[in-house]
Amino acid sequence: MSGMSPLELWAGPECTVTRIGDTVRDQLEETGFAQRLDDLDRLAELGVRCVRMPLLWERCARHATDTFDWRWTDTRLARLRLLGLPCIAGLVHHGGGPPGTDLLDPGFAPGLACYARALARRHPQLDAYTPVNEPLTTARFCGLYGVWHPHRRDDAGFVRALLNEIHATTLAMRAVREVNPAARLVQTDDLGFTRATPRLQYQADFDNERRWLGFDLLCGRVDRRHPLWCYLREHGASEKELMELVDTPCPPDLVGLNVYVTSERFLDHRVARYPAALHGGNGRHRYADVETVRVHGSLPDGVEARLREAWDRYGQPVALTEAHLGCSREEQMRWLHQAWQGAERARADRVDVRAVTAWAAFGTVDWNSLLTRRAGRYEAGLWDVRSDPPRPTGLAHVARQLAADRVPEHAVLASSGWWQRRIRHRYPAHGERQALAMSGRPVLIAGAGTLGRAFVQLCHLRGLPCRLADRAALDIADGRAVEAAILRERPWALVNAAGFVRVDEAQVQTRQWRDNVLGPSTLAKVCASHGVPLVTFSSDLVFDGRQDAPYVESDSPQPLSAYGEAKAECERRVLAHSADALVIRTAAFFGPWDRSNFVVQGLEALRRGERWRAASDQVVSPTYVKDLVSCTLDLLVDGERGLWHLANEGCLSWFEFARMAAQCAGFDVAQVDAVPGSALGQVAPRPRQSALTSERGRLMPLLDDALARCLLEADLR
Repeated sequence: MSGMSPLELWAGPECTVTRIGDTVRDQLEETGFAQRLDDLDRLAELGVRCVRMPLLWERCARHATDTFDWRWTDTRLARLRLLGLPCIAGLVHHGGGPPGTDLLDPGFAPGLACYARALARRHPQLDAYTPVNEPLTTARFCGLYGVWHPHRRDDAGFVRALLNEIHATTLAMRAVREVNPAARLVQTDDLGFTRATPRLQYQADFDNERRWLGFDLLCGRVDRRHPLWCYLREHGASEKELMELVDTPCPPDLVGLNVYVTSERFLDHRVARYPAALHGGNGRHRYADVETVRVHGSLPDGVEARLREAWDRYGQPVALTEAHLGCSREEQMRWLHQAWQGAERARADRVDVRAVTAWAAFGTVDWNSLLTRRAGRYEAGLWDVRSDPPRPTGLAHVARQLAADRVPEHAVLASSGWWQRRIRHRYPAHGERQALAMSGRPVLIAGAGTLGRAFVQLCHLRGLPCRLADRAALDIADGRAVEAAILRERPWALVNAAGFVRVDEAQVQTRQWRDNVLGPSTLAKVCASHGVPLVTFSSDLVFDGRQDAPYVESDSPQPLSAYGEAKAECERRVLAHSADALVIRTAAFFGPWDRSNFVVQGLEALRRGERWRAASDQVVSPTYVKDLVSCTLDLLVDGERGLWHLANEGCLSWFEFARMAAQCAGFDVAQVDAVPGSALGQVAPRPRQSALTSERGRLMPLLDDALARCLLEADLR
């Protein structure tokens, strides 16, 4: 569009404060944003032009609706002013206000207006507000689906919650504009689209009209001619309150769309095709409500279609106010990049798109369950807060390049996202199946054992092209062979999953030095000469076990065995040869894809009626191979280097681990016998304890969670 300013990168922390039963979940506390003032510096340094800033009513008025504690707000706004970084003040985010009010309370709207007025008087420089984030979406989850407080499950609850949010937004903006007449309303909502089989098209039409309802109410469009007028009146809206919104509208100055691939829904009357958890209905028909991307043959529309729709409907500037996808690192990067490209295409077609917002900048906790379960499942954003200070991820690198108006260069962006590949379909496809292939430079994986095959599986799931080279195809200790492989495959990274792994045989096997030292050091030299990042693996057996606490990366290796000596020397040489190398110390593999590991073999022995003997004098940190590979790929995509410890959170003896596995699989733990390691035929000396933890970032899930997932996938429960 002629004269349009460049597309801006905005950002915001996930900031939901919501009630579930009597429990309050606060994402600002759970991700640490509430404590880290310098997170604002991180956003500014990234090149962000505006922050969706959570100045939440619930957090300022923790004990009453009209008594405010401004300390946190004052400090943050002072830092933003110092940084020269504008913000949009968010007042309620999926919440219902402080104790004493909620979304069905007649006092909610005047209470929020009171808070908005007080905030504007205290900080009159604030000129952009989102009084209530996603009012339609919040009303659905609080009033129609019963997920969040006040847990209503009927149309009347939905209508009243939505109208209270709209009244609150109108009154809040009126109060703010008493102080700052130029203050802008930036109204956001999750804008999806519903498709359906022909029998259910009437329901899809209703859903697609309802998705605009919050914006339409603010714009004064919901009069007697509106398609949902009768629906609103039937479920509790008075004619007087609807006409007041028509007569005194509060239209957004900017329409903010939060576009999620999971918000695109498909309604199917053929319920037998789907699990019972997806079955529902409307009183007229039974149907399954499914993510469109999981069943529909056509590729998703993407954000471009939603931006165009909003522009065509309202003619107001639009922005993508949340660009986020819950998935692996490179998929997050692809989603943000594709969202930016979609916004640019819309702008080229004269749609006034102002910004794309990188959402959940510091990650989310338990959003996979809509905050209903306290599992502590963290997903990183632009930064990973499991490191101190927060560690920038590959997503931050993409965002930085976009903010600088540069084309992002990471190799993983060349491939399609999961929402575009065949892997997206979980159910029989509706219509002709469309899909894009994986593309781009591969990851070269040396070694076709347990670890190498696990990398192949995870790379396929994550849309990372890869090449697997077994010992016959690539001798990692032969520099010319490695050079030829790199020139032939042109990998953007090389993973060394090869090596000699039999600890006792390593005491006398000279081959282990070639496999575990000469091979990795050769890879490091050749990779460094070609600028190819290398990942290789070390072991907890580099330690002697004399300290009582778990080992961290800076602890000095003191190996007891030949195998441990080789791994310690491997670390030294690889890190000396390649500044970009990533060395992962790990331990005690178990997994669903290799039947020869400790857990699978032990449980199969119990199933045969045999006893399971396990060492009670060696404490370790067992590692689920799938988690190990996932975290390693994240670090590789992020561009991390140096030494990292990756093992599932937990330290226990092999005997205790065997009992845990037996109990999880439903066996009698009395069938597990504690014995000294020497009774198991072990030749090489082992440390009495070699548990691992990390001072760089504790990225791996808890051991009990990993074990449960492993047994489920291996069908051992």
